[in-house]
Amino acid sequence: MSARCCAGQLACCCGSAGCSLCCGCCPKVRQSRTTRFMYLLYFILVIGLCCVMMSSSVTKQMKEHIPFFEDFCKGIKAGNTCENLVGYSAVYRVCFGMACFFFVFCLLTLKVNNSKGCRAYIHNGFWFFKFLLLGAMCSGAFFIPDQETFLNAWRYVGVVGSFIFIGIQLLLIVEFAHKWNKNWNAGTDSNKLWYAFLSLATLIMYSIAVGGLVLMAVFYTQNDGCTDNKILLGVHGGLCLLISLAAISPCVQSRKHRFLLSRRPHSGLLQSGLISCYVTYLTFSALTSKPEKIVQDEHGKNITICAPDFSQGLHKDENMVTWLGTFLLIVCISYSCLTSTTRSSSDALQRRYGAPELEVARCCFCFGPDGEDTEEQQNVKKGPRVIYDEKKGTVYSYSYFHFVFLLASLYVMMTLTSWFHYENATIETFFTGSWSNFWVKMASCWMCVILYLWTLVAPLCCPSRQFSV
Repeated sequence: MSARCCAGQLACCCGSAGCSLCCGCCPKVRQSRTTRFMYLLYFILVIGLCCVMMSSSVTKQMKEHIPFFEDFCKGIKAGNTCENLVGYSAVYRVCFGMACFFFVFCLLTLKVNNSKGCRAYIHNGFWFFKFLLLGAMCSGAFFIPDQETFLNAWRYVGVVGSFIFIGIQLLLIVEFAHKWNKNWNAGTDSNKLWYAFLSLATLIMYSIAVGGLVLMAVFYTQNDGCTDNKILLGVHGGLCLLISLAAISPCVQSRKHRFLLSRRPHSGLLQSGLISCYVTYLTFSALTSKPEKIVQDEHGKNITICAPDFSQGLHKDENMVTWLGTFLLIVCISYSCLTSTTRSSSDALQRRYGAPELEVARCCFCFGPDGEDTEEQQNVKKGPRVIYDEKKGTVYSYSYFHFVFLLASLYVMMTLTSWFHYENATIETFFTGSWSNFWVKMASCWMCVILYLWTLVAPLCCPSRQFSV
């Protein structure tokens, strides 16, 4: 078994065979999933390298514990203390190499519709050679001439790509809200119990949104001062109320129109509740990203205002806060990348949907039915531990998959370097507050509300068009 496992993994790394789990007790895995997770693994490795490059404490530890550190740095021409390999400029170069890697594969896999062609074999295998290619591209970025011009130009490319990535996530969360409501409403025709599920989910969503708003008002405002936080929370509450009223307004829900499919008869509080929860999270995240406001009390002691008192205790162990926050950041970005590259997400962005009459209500509606996998699993029951689930066609768009990871590379680059406050940025100060991070999150919050409102009023503005969600 071990020899067969080693041979299979060798074929996976150096050939076009699919990767599997070596442990005999592990279940069979689909090739489409292992491929995406392998690319995700490469992505996470590069992000980890960028975090190390942005960490001043890691650089300090290397100087103290690595023998002949300065001689090594001079030998590779990275400066006296390897200053060329750390900081925002190094992260820009590494992310440039990773972005080029995914851009090459985005072009290579254009219009690949099945897994039998040579381009599909390259996409699904040869992982060792891809790793070498990724390393060569990230390393080669350090040899680009005229670094100052390159960094300035690449920064603007990063900003544009990051906002496109954020826009895709916002579009998907809005489409997810409509899909959830449509799926559960489809079950009310045959089983009235789905009304209870809809009511319970709506109640939970609004409870979270209202509770979050109250907690932010308690911890991020004071009787005297904190005017900017009060204005932001007031705007936030007003926007949540606006989208809730718009969702249940008669003009949005009305069916009495010559274009029956141009309205949203199933629009309700479930979607607006989910969007309210999401923008509440974004507002909270933005408030935690604000730089601390420090004033002196009557005794001449510096105190932080307009922020929770218990936040002071969290900064006692700065390393724990820094690396825990970095881990959560990587998990969130990775999850966004994987969920954005599914076939259903790609179809949603292109506004391709299934027929409403074929909708089947399910609790886990975001996952498709598993009926088609049974035959594939039976075919490979006595074969290798990989389910080749793309024999008849690809289950996701290869090119779009790489495009999303290209945008994610730019988003990671801008986020780790604090967007426009890059010169003094370090991973240790990443969670202490930055105006750039604050305004990016607030802009994302308001854009999410605008997108959701547009999905409600678009049928009124363009009555001749068909809106199926």
